[in-house]
Amino acid sequence: MIVEIIINDLNSALVKLGYSNIDVKVSKCKNPEFGDFSSSIPLVLGKIHKKTPIDIAHQIRSEMISSSNILDEITITDPGFINFKISLEYYFGILNDILNDSDFGKSNIGKNKTANVEFVSANPTGPLTVGHGRNAILGDVVSNILEWNGYEVTREYYFNNAGRQMRILSKSVEARYFENLGKSFDFPVDGYEGEYIADIAEEIIDVYGKDVKFDDLVFSSFPEKMMFEHIKNTLSVLGIKFDEFSNEKTFYDNGDIEKLLSELKAKDLLYEKDGATWFKTTSLGKEKDRVFIKGTGEPTYRLPDTAYHRNKVERGFDLIIDVFGADHMDTYPDVVLALQALGLKTEHIKVLLYQFVTLLRGGEKIKMSTRKATFISLDDLVDEVGVDVVRYFFVMRGINTHLNFDLDLAADQSDKNPVYYLQYAHARICNIINRIESQGKDLNVYNQSLLTHECEIVLLKQLELFPNIVLSALDSLEPQIIASYLQVTATKFHKYYANCRIINEDEDLTLSRIALARATKNILNSGLSILGINAPEKM
Repeated sequence: MIVEIIINDLNSALVKLGYSNIDVKVSKCKNPEFGDFSSSIPLVLGKIHKKTPIDIAHQIRSEMISSSNILDEITITDPGFINFKISLEYYFGILNDILNDSDFGKSNIGKNKTANVEFVSANPTGPLTVGHGRNAILGDVVSNILEWNGYEVTREYYFNNAGRQMRILSKSVEARYFENLGKSFDFPVDGYEGEYIADIAEEIIDVYGKDVKFDDLVFSSFPEKMMFEHIKNTLSVLGIKFDEFSNEKTFYDNGDIEKLLSELKAKDLLYEKDGATWFKTTSLGKEKDRVFIKGTGEPTYRLPDTAYHRNKVERGFDLIIDVFGADHMDTYPDVVLALQALGLKTEHIKVLLYQFVTLLRGGEKIKMSTRKATFISLDDLVDEVGVDVVRYFFVMRGINTHLNFDLDLAADQSDKNPVYYLQYAHARICNIINRIESQGKDLNVYNQSLLTHECEIVLLKQLELFPNIVLSALDSLEPQIIASYLQVTATKFHKYYANCRIINEDEDLTLSRIALARATKNILNSGLSILGINAPEKM
């Protein structure tokens, strides 16, 4: 907020001084002694207009000091920096805004706009794994960020219920079914070996009896249904609900795949080679062509996903977001390219590629294999460390960073655990507020001008940042920005608590400090709600 105000004031001053069309940048002062914010615009203008930067800085200072109502002091430092110290009255106003506006930090950027966020999208071949967990939480929090900024969001789950993996699932269940009945049956070489396969087979015996024939459709339909119910339950525990479920088979059944192939062929963008169907991406600027359909007749990811994304584009969303693992890095650009070749707009399609997750216990990596069922499921992870910890840990690192999920740290209930640290700050504030409220004090009566301690001012400045933090998270679609901000906020509150006795013998000062604590609570609560994490009142 404050940076935008300074930039606007700077631009107004520059126009009055005859300088226009200048890209004004303002940053935090590296040395707090000089002020809160600084700009090198005098240096830029000096180079352009062959003038002394110091002289330009003095001109700007004279113009701004007479018009700005938020600046306490403007100073100039060599070789031509102009520095701004913000008035405490401005921050006191922010304190009042936080306490009186439940929507503080929200924006209307996405008002009357729609967004589609596709995430998780795991095929129903087994329980969700830790890797799926990062995808799930990222997608859900990104959706929350969009909603916080006014977007109407559709959360969508897209899956393949007709491909090779589903056939392997069917054959794995079929084998276990006959094994459970004491009959000899060869287990597929690449089959799924988890106990859940035997459980599904046993359920088929309970529901359909012992006379199900070889290759019966029940071996494909029933496992899919059961696994999807399991997946939905897992996501529900994590607080994630989807608005739409789409599946790959639909686009074959309704003719969208054939239509897509015909149109690309008509544009001379498909050809046959070695029994496979190739997408001629070289004619669209790529180094090599890509396979759409293998020689076996099996489609690659690119074909049905192009049809699916065409469908999403045609549904008219203002923003389309895909949350993918890093293994999609080479495939999604070809999907976008195919859409462009069909004359569809793609500028509103954003792809978030996240790095993978490694589980650590005792400092050692836990080896996992989905096919061999030697993995910790997302359910297991939630049972071990809790929903809040799972959600926070999956967004506390940037999506471009490999995530080491330390199970020992996640289970720790001390200040070392970042989730505990955050929630404890909120609970501590609630305890303070309850103590004062029990004395019958009116918390709405306070004198913010009494907040003059260094720790109080530092905390006020931190709270003021929240709207910009949310906007930055929206711009980058990066939840980690909010998670990091909350950690810093909690740290600054704990320091304030340690250095400023909130409840003291001076009632006016007590109520003023309570007001600052309440504002901190509101910001922590808002930030945690965006992350989908509880803000407890007691711990």
